[in-house]
Amino acid sequence: MQQSPDRVNPAASDRQEHLRSIPKVDECLAALEGDVAGSGTPASVVKAAVREVLAEVRQAILAGEQVVPDALDIDALLPRFLARIHHRQRPRLRRIINATGVIIHTNLGRSVLPRSAMDAIFEAGSRYSNLEFDLESGRRGSRYSLVEELLCELTGAQSALVVNNNAAAVLIVLETLAKGREVVVSRGQLVEIGGSFRIPDVMARSGARLVEVGATNRTHLRDYENAIGEETGLLLKVHCSNYRIIGFTSQVSNEDLVALGRRRGLPVMEDLGSGCFVDLSRFGLMKEPTVQEVVASGVDVVTFSGDKLLGGPQAGIILGSRELVDRIKKNPLNRALRIDKFTLAGLESILRLYRDPEHVTETIPTLAMIATPVTVVDRRARRLLRRLRRIAADTCEFSLADTVARVGGGAMPEQNLPSRAVTMIPARLSINRLEELLRHEEVPVIGRIEDERFLLDMRTVADDEVVLLADTLARVLAMERP
Repeated sequence: MQQSPDRVNPAASDRQEHLRSIPKVDECLAALEGDVAGSGTPASVVKAAVREVLAEVRQAILAGEQVVPDALDIDALLPRFLARIHHRQRPRLRRIINATGVIIHTNLGRSVLPRSAMDAIFEAGSRYSNLEFDLESGRRGSRYSLVEELLCELTGAQSALVVNNNAAAVLIVLETLAKGREVVVSRGQLVEIGGSFRIPDVMARSGARLVEVGATNRTHLRDYENAIGEETGLLLKVHCSNYRIIGFTSQVSNEDLVALGRRRGLPVMEDLGSGCFVDLSRFGLMKEPTVQEVVASGVDVVTFSGDKLLGGPQAGIILGSRELVDRIKKNPLNRALRIDKFTLAGLESILRLYRDPEHVTETIPTLAMIATPVTVVDRRARRLLRRLRRIAADTCEFSLADTVARVGGGAMPEQNLPSRAVTMIPARLSINRLEELLRHEEVPVIGRIEDERFLLDMRTVADDEVVLLADTLARVLAMERP
């Protein structure tokens, strides 16, 4: 039976009434004037936020959602407008609290820089500098010379060059020394790191041709020697910093590979990946070759990252013989891969700290977190626990637990650092909901979920973050109170 045209669908009528009740943009902007005046918020941001919220309200009404008439009043919508304005104004790159226990966390910015490095970066950015001006001669200078002397002093290398990351360093070295020629590398060293960076792919982009030798677990000097031919341009060694092959294994030492290269007139390169200037085995970690040791072995070119175990800003550092590094510097790719004044300022500041080897594990945050005794981590954890039990005991079950932290950043795989964590079992919300809420805080907190508990590993939480962390946790737990 057809509905009479005189009869009106009540639901449709309500929707139309609600749509007519949505306030106009200009009215909302006028109501917001007192809240945003003097805040420095651009008018375009305020208007865009208002339009977004009103569009969401309109869409909800059209979708048939229940709407309380009072919810369409401007006063009722003001908190939504302000929240959206705040969201639009908030930086996309934000500070977080790292409670994962992963020290060099690739997703969380890798190495934390010390205050001295940040001061140097601020100075370089807020004033003019001698980035490419030689103060001695009064003529155009080279930005690369600003840290080259320091790098050579600290490592024993003849020459140095810094590009924007280690993948770039590997690329430009291969393109300079082996384009159109063969590069011999052990099959067990054809690594892939985060972001699908693969040695064979980078080699292909450089124009070099890969020649694999040996087996996955064992490569001998004779394998390299048998692979050398008229088209060979480089012998390459890749340090396996992000995985381990254990058991029945064998690899060729740097000294033997360098001796072979000398006999056959071929340069030898080692990609260290996560290079370190300090022997970390004294802190209970497995012995890793330091940059100084690799340079001393006679390798012609060494590449490594600046923002991993070195503890500096993102950079790809190239060390080697003066002849080869000079050739790399003249490669046109160098212009595309060069670093800016901020990286230079931060890197120089970090390198200067290495001049004091007795205190460098205290002054560089990455090394300090690795070197911190577990007793110190335990005191930090107990301090957080006491505060949480005082301000949020009725919302969650808190306890202490032994755990393990990791160096991270593709360095020292499967090597654990003893650590202490504060564990949480919320009373009124799930662990996954807690993790989600913490990610959306003004200063997000990133932890771990293990054994149906939320863990806050205190090795990667700074002393001056404990109060902020506790207050953030208490606020989030209180959100879910009935």
